[in-house]
Amino acid sequence: MDYHAAADFLSDLRRFALDPGTESIRDLLAHLDDPHEGVEFVQIAGSNGKGSTARMTESILGAAGYRVGLYTSPHFDDVRERIRVGGRRIPESEVVEFVERVRPFLVDRAVEGDPLTSFETLTAMALWHFGRSDVDVAVLEVGMGGRLDATSVVDPVAAAVTAVSLEHTGILGETLDEIAAEKVAVEAEDAPLVTGASGEARTAVRRHATDALTVGFADESPDVTVSYDGLVNHTEAGVGVTGPDLDVETRIPVPGSYQARNAGVAAVLARQVGGDRVTDAVVARGLRGAHWPGRFEVMERDPLVVLDGAHNPGACRAAAATLDEYDYDDLHLVVGAMHDKDHREMAAELPAAASVRACAPAHERAADPAVLAAAFRAAGASDVTTAGTVAAALDDARAAAGPGDCVLVVGSLFAVAEARRTWSRLAVGRRVDTVEDARAVFDRSNADSPAGVAEEGVHRVVTVRLDRREARAVERAAGRTGAIAVTAEYRTGRELREAVIAGTRADLRALADALDGTLTGVVDRLRDRIGVGDDAPTHYPWEDRPAVMGILNVTPDSFHDGGEYFDPTTAVERAEAMVEAGADVIDVGGESTRPGADPVPVEDEIDRVRPVIDALADLDVLVSIDTRKAAVGRAALEAGADILNDVTGLADPEMRFVAAEHDVPVVVMHSIDAPVVPDRAVTYDDVVSDVIDELAERVALAERAGLDREQVIVDPGLGFGKSNVENFELLDRLAEFRALGCPILLGHSHKSMFGHVGQDAGERLPATVATTALAVDRGVDIVRVHDVAENVAAVRTAVATADAADVPEAWRE
Repeated sequence: MDYHAAADFLSDLRRFALDPGTESIRDLLAHLDDPHEGVEFVQIAGSNGKGSTARMTESILGAAGYRVGLYTSPHFDDVRERIRVGGRRIPESEVVEFVERVRPFLVDRAVEGDPLTSFETLTAMALWHFGRSDVDVAVLEVGMGGRLDATSVVDPVAAAVTAVSLEHTGILGETLDEIAAEKVAVEAEDAPLVTGASGEARTAVRRHATDALTVGFADESPDVTVSYDGLVNHTEAGVGVTGPDLDVETRIPVPGSYQARNAGVAAVLARQVGGDRVTDAVVARGLRGAHWPGRFEVMERDPLVVLDGAHNPGACRAAAATLDEYDYDDLHLVVGAMHDKDHREMAAELPAAASVRACAPAHERAADPAVLAAAFRAAGASDVTTAGTVAAALDDARAAAGPGDCVLVVGSLFAVAEARRTWSRLAVGRRVDTVEDARAVFDRSNADSPAGVAEEGVHRVVTVRLDRREARAVERAAGRTGAIAVTAEYRTGRELREAVIAGTRADLRALADALDGTLTGVVDRLRDRIGVGDDAPTHYPWEDRPAVMGILNVTPDSFHDGGEYFDPTTAVERAEAMVEAGADVIDVGGESTRPGADPVPVEDEIDRVRPVIDALADLDVLVSIDTRKAAVGRAALEAGADILNDVTGLADPEMRFVAAEHDVPVVVMHSIDAPVVPDRAVTYDDVVSDVIDELAERVALAERAGLDREQVIVDPGLGFGKSNVENFELLDRLAEFRALGCPILLGHSHKSMFGHVGQDAGERLPATVATTALAVDRGVDIVRVHDVAENVAAVRTAVATADAADVPEAWRE
């Protein structure tokens, strides 16, 4: 069974009607030997805000050093998004293993007329994954209600009800009181139920809870008080949380006063779980790092483009209030909703718009666009049209909007998911030199290799994830243009499939032209990969040719040269020698990330690097600061540094804003742990694809802060959570990182990965130089090395090998 077959099996279970209760999932977990026993759980119920609160709780606990699982719904493009450990999705291989193990049980239950639903089965998979992943705690977003929800198979150590409103009345009850009684059933035995409910709903929660701890604004006289200070920048808002043992002022990356309530609930839950380990500083950092796609997410600024999954009248009212904090001229709405929602009330709650485009996401419960359009006309909108797809509606709205206008995509997370692909979709160029290479690409995509590729062997090959409708359009256009386009078989239409597109450059250009005007997002990514776009202006040396970054460790404990350049005078002399040898960038680092390295306090790190950066000001070289702390980065830039190099991939929420404020490039490295945790097992389905996917979200965060994509330099992070074999796989397939549209940096100097080829510590210079040449051949833009002269020679040789005429004149001296 391949992954898509397993995902289809899980999706097919949606045909079974909801049968509230936990008996069925208890039977399934018993079949799996109760893998959830021994795991601590946090359970979060509510009518709105439970997903955001779950993500915030996970982020705070992660900032406190816990290994945290997170289960949420729905997903955007891939069912694995629902189940995460340490921020990483459940691997495809584990989804397949789970389905193969439970399929006979589920089939037997269906035959007996007592089937399990998709949500019950996914919940069981989450608990199974958390149990085998040795998580310290797992945060569960409740699906519906509480008492009869599948997630209530666990006994939580902490629980919350975010808000209560009239929803699912046919199942949960006809009144707020009845619905509150259902949701309150998630209450933990040994901790007060935390709630952000207000008014009548709060009264109902307190009536049914054994012990409730309320979170709200000061005028509500809550147990824990939150404040909302409004926008701090275009993507963050200021919030405060004050209560027993809590006094936090921070920012959150999801604007809206309702999110202040969610932040307060999350802070209390995390404190209940972690006690004194969850300090105010940890809460502040965790909340600021709780990015949550599709929840009032600003994607562009000229015009302002916002995605918000508001799916009912209350959520639309909250979205309207948040939008009111922004300055814009005209509003253009893109609305796609489910058929069982109150469309007229949703339309009434949203701001008046210059235009409304009603559309339908690819979901069986999606409302007819004509029905949505009628609801908005009834609410007073005059310019209302329909579109066949969310992408088409978004394209039309962006085209109609002026630079000072706003485009808001709203109505359902399913609509938001389709809209978000305009920015998140990647087209990955695959290196194909032989028939075997071509077959491997098709195998990774679970698609059958067509005869044309097998016979010709060498093609331009691009992979891109498409939904069923997009795949059929691409396949039809390919048939008319001479290109080849193949996808794995679609059954449910909900899971994106990886399409393999192959042909000559002319074939792919013709395919892009044939799709123009119908699949704009796909066409843009395809043209990026075949080099049809405009060339970016040149500002940095790596935009002309591969550049060499020289490593300058002003630390006593770095793995290769620890202590050798700890003295500032010696460090400066070393930098001068590297510049003389041809270094384009000097990377100054004041804290080691080797395994077992001790953290360095911020002020100590600044004291180490600042005098060296000051002294390098007169050298004709760019200076980079290698740090994972935004405060150190800011101090270094103010001292004269030109680049930020963050081995944690923007784990410090302030780092991206420091880069944007100073308008400097930032290196974003993929890392599981920094410093490295020895012997930590990390599972990848395909290390290259997984690393690219995970870097894509970090790149998006940098863009949201105000950086151009060309200023974001990606680093695959050799050695950081990868095995030696995986490190060499990353090296071989570096060209695929071009899909991110960013410069590529490789840090490989003297790494332990070379032990895989018989190179012991202290003897790894030849392997480092060889890797530099290979990396340049595979399209790297910057190599980060200790031995500058030798690696400069390798870079120049690799460039000359590719095209001697392209060797810069300065290199020929």
